[in-house]
Amino acid sequence: MHPNNEEFLNLLLWSADRLMHPTFRNLTESYEGWAYRNGLLRRIAWLERQRMIERDPASRDDRLYRLTWQGRLHALGGRDPLARWSREWDGRWRLVLFDVPTKQNSYRKRLRRYLQSKGFGYLQNSVWITPDSLEEERKILVGAKINVESLILLEARPCAGESDAEIVAGAWDFQPINRRYTRYLEIVGERPAGALRNQTAATALLRWAAAEREAWLDAFTADPLLPERILPSDYLGKAARQRRVELLRDAARQLRTFNL
Repeated sequence: MHPNNEEFLNLLLWSADRLMHPTFRNLTESYEGWAYRNGLLRRIAWLERQRMIERDPASRDDRLYRLTWQGRLHALGGRDPLARWSREWDGRWRLVLFDVPTKQNSYRKRLRRYLQSKGFGYLQNSVWITPDSLEEERKILVGAKINVESLILLEARPCAGESDAEIVAGAWDFQPINRRYTRYLEIVGERPAGALRNQTAATALLRWAAAEREAWLDAFTADPLLPERILPSDYLGKAARQRRVELLRDAARQLRTFNL
């Protein structure tokens, strides 16, 4: 979400709290007092230390923050989908093949978790594949004792008529990924409509926003974000991302309808 909208949401919650609970403290305390009482200032300080947000130097209001590049990337789920889809691919597949003894089962599990977290697909449990360079993995292995019978990194092209589409279908299961995106699109359609005239409406929108974020991350983190030229024809990730862009724009307009 745009940092101005994040700030507006905080002010919305502050205003709703003061309006719906007119105690002496609510009517007299400052925004800073409310923010401290709800832990917001500590959270802002932590995000600043993590370089997720920064104060906007162009603003005279020291309450106005904006997301840093790192913060925006984190908000996207840790990866930029447009950059991932649009990256060039040289047509070569990179493979990680390993045969770790059963007595090193914990190491084998860590290796599989690592490959999965990096978006590798698996043709078999011990044969993992990616269209991307293995430079990072190569650096990890620099200086280590190499045993090609246990672990080897390869670059390859199919040579028996296998298509890239067949390789993608064999290495990644896009059906559950598409089901997650379908669920996300369903939640998008459940966004509470109408102006935010009271705390009930604001709370409903906040609850929906949490569900939307959870559903997005559930689908997004399972998605390998392959280069566009090898994405399956029925892939729903790009449509879901475009809907999310439209959604956040609509939600920003809805937030501006809040009226005391």
